[in-house]
Amino acid sequence: MVNPEEISVSAIAVWMLAEIDREDIVYQDTLVYEIERRFGPSFTYVNDNGNSAIRRDVLTAFRNISETTVVWNRRDRAWRKREPRDEPGRQQLD
Repeated sequence: MVNPEEISVSAIAVWMLAEIDREDIVYQDTLVYEIERRFGPSFTYVNDNGNSAIRRDVLTAFRNISETTVVWNRRDRAWRKREPRDEPGRQQLD
Protein backbone atom coordinates (compact mmCIF):
# COMPACT_ATOMS: atom_id res chain seq x y z
CA MET A 1 0.00 0.00 0.00
CA VAL A 2 1.20 3.49 -0.83
CA ASN A 3 1.30 6.30 1.73
CA PRO A 4 -2.18 7.93 1.44
CA GLU A 5 -0.65 11.40 1.71
CA GLU A 6 1.27 10.74 -1.51
CA ILE A 7 -1.81 9.69 -3.50
CA SER A 8 -4.06 12.04 -5.39
CA VAL A 9 -7.73 11.37 -5.97
CA SER A 10 -6.99 11.86 -9.67
CA ALA A 11 -4.54 8.95 -9.62
CA ILE A 12 -7.21 6.70 -8.10
CA ALA A 13 -9.73 7.85 -10.70
CA VAL A 14 -7.29 7.02 -13.50
CA TRP A 15 -6.68 3.59 -11.95
CA MET A 16 -10.47 2.98 -11.72
CA LEU A 17 -10.92 3.83 -15.39
CA ALA A 18 -8.07 1.51 -16.35
CA GLU A 19 -9.72 -1.32 -14.40
CA ILE A 20 -13.02 -0.79 -16.21
CA ASP A 21 -11.24 -0.59 -19.57
CA ARG A 22 -9.52 -3.88 -18.75
CA GLU A 23 -12.55 -5.75 -17.36
CA ASP A 24 -15.51 -4.03 -19.12
CA ILE A 25 -17.48 -4.18 -15.84
CA VAL A 26 -16.24 -3.78 -12.27
CA TYR A 27 -18.41 -4.16 -9.18
CA GLN A 28 -18.43 -1.42 -6.55
CA ASP A 29 -17.42 -3.84 -3.78
CA THR A 30 -14.42 -4.97 -5.82
CA LEU A 31 -13.31 -1.40 -6.46
CA VAL A 32 -13.71 -0.49 -2.80
CA TYR A 33 -11.66 -3.52 -1.74
CA GLU A 34 -8.92 -2.79 -4.26
CA ILE A 35 -8.81 0.93 -3.43
CA GLU A 36 -8.43 0.09 0.27
CA ARG A 37 -5.74 -2.48 -0.50
CA ARG A 38 -3.78 -0.39 -2.99
CA PHE A 39 -4.28 3.17 -1.76
CA GLY A 40 -5.58 2.90 1.81
CA PRO A 41 -8.95 2.92 3.57
CA SER A 42 -9.11 6.71 3.79
CA PHE A 43 -10.47 6.78 0.23
CA THR A 44 -13.55 4.67 1.06
CA TYR A 45 -16.35 4.69 3.62
CA VAL A 46 -19.60 2.96 4.58
CA ASN A 47 -22.59 4.92 3.28
CA ASP A 48 -25.96 5.50 5.00
CA ASN A 49 -27.34 2.28 3.46
CA GLY A 50 -24.52 0.26 5.00
CA ASN A 51 -22.77 -0.31 1.67
CA SER A 52 -19.07 0.10 1.07
CA ALA A 53 -18.53 3.20 -1.05
CA ILE A 54 -15.83 5.27 -2.72
CA ARG A 55 -15.16 8.71 -1.30
CA ARG A 56 -17.05 11.46 -3.13
CA ASP A 57 -14.00 13.44 -4.23
CA VAL A 58 -12.60 10.29 -5.86
CA LEU A 59 -15.92 9.74 -7.65
CA THR A 60 -15.95 13.36 -8.82
CA ALA A 61 -12.47 12.96 -10.30
CA PHE A 62 -13.58 9.68 -11.87
CA ARG A 63 -16.69 11.27 -13.38
CA ASN A 64 -14.55 14.06 -14.86
CA ILE A 65 -12.47 11.57 -16.87
CA SER A 66 -15.20 9.05 -17.72
CA GLU A 67 -18.44 10.99 -18.16
CA THR A 68 -19.05 9.81 -21.73
CA THR A 69 -17.45 6.37 -21.60
CA VAL A 70 -18.61 4.73 -18.34
CA VAL A 71 -22.03 4.20 -16.76
CA TRP A 72 -23.24 3.11 -13.34
CA ASN A 73 -25.40 -0.04 -13.35
CA ARG A 74 -27.70 0.54 -10.40
CA ARG A 75 -29.07 -3.00 -10.20
CA ASP A 76 -25.67 -4.67 -10.09
CA ARG A 77 -23.90 -1.82 -8.24
CA ALA A 78 -21.21 -1.89 -10.91
CA TRP A 79 -19.38 0.42 -13.26
CA ARG A 80 -19.20 -0.61 -16.90
CA LYS A 81 -18.32 0.70 -20.31
CA ARG A 82 -21.07 2.66 -22.03
CA GLU A 83 -22.89 0.71 -24.75
CA PRO A 84 -24.84 2.04 -27.75
CA ARG A 85 -28.15 0.88 -26.21
CA ASP A 86 -27.64 2.94 -23.03
CA GLU A 87 -29.95 5.80 -22.19
CA PRO A 88 -28.46 9.31 -21.83
CA GLY A 89 -27.02 10.00 -18.41
CA ARG A 90 -24.67 8.24 -16.05
CA GLN A 91 -27.02 5.84 -14.25
CA GLN A 92 -28.50 2.85 -16.05
CA LEU A 93 -30.94 0.22 -14.81
CA ASP A 94 -28.88 -2.66 -16.24
